[in-house]
Amino acid sequence: MKNLNPKIIFNGKAKFLYGAHNYSQVKNYHYPEIAFIGASNVGKSSLINALMTQKIAIVSNTPGRTRQLNFFMIEQGYKDGFIIVDMPGYGFAKAHEKNIKHWQKTAFEYLAHRPNLKRVYLLIDPIKGLKLTDIEMINNFNSLAISFQIILTKSDKISQIEQSEYITKLTAESKKWPAFFNEIILTSSTKGYGIEKLQWSIIEILKFL
Repeated sequence: MKNLNPKIIFNGKAKFLYGAHNYSQVKNYHYPEIAFIGASNVGKSSLINALMTQKIAIVSNTPGRTRQLNFFMIEQGYKDGFIIVDMPGYGFAKAHEKNIKHWQKTAFEYLAHRPNLKRVYLLIDPIKGLKLTDIEMINNFNSLAISFQIILTKSDKISQIEQSEYITKLTAESKKWPAFFNEIILTSSTKGYGIEKLQWSIIEILKFL
């Protein structure tokens, strides 16, 4: 499909399908899936809401609010639809360690066993930079041969010079990551910066399916 339109696809009509606390609860839909993951408190829910132009993901000041795999259907503008997956955050979260390990296990099983997963967007806070937990997630993508792309959130909090310097640093680092899709997207959920570029990025994925 060549003439996909982000204003039709991302028009605020996405709907919540279900949440899965365990991978065994994940349903075998045929729809292509695009997933979002990042460290706790990276701004993932805010970005998903901005992407979909509606408040569909829960935004909280408490790190680690997303504690299951959340599936959202976008039905309009692309064949019979596709799914956005909001994955549990990793790293610091105000929860019992046993629960955190369970969420991480569920997320890894999803990544390892989902053939219709077309790309994972890895969210990084440029103010904090790449952390050990981010590198561990990147290693998972590389070992599982899962195409991933980096989104820099909260980019309005740093100067354009700092943005450029950090992208240069990440680009150099990414040469060691075979599963990395070679484009970094700068975004700001509060300012709306980069959201349309992210929408077009998803459209480019869908065009070749």
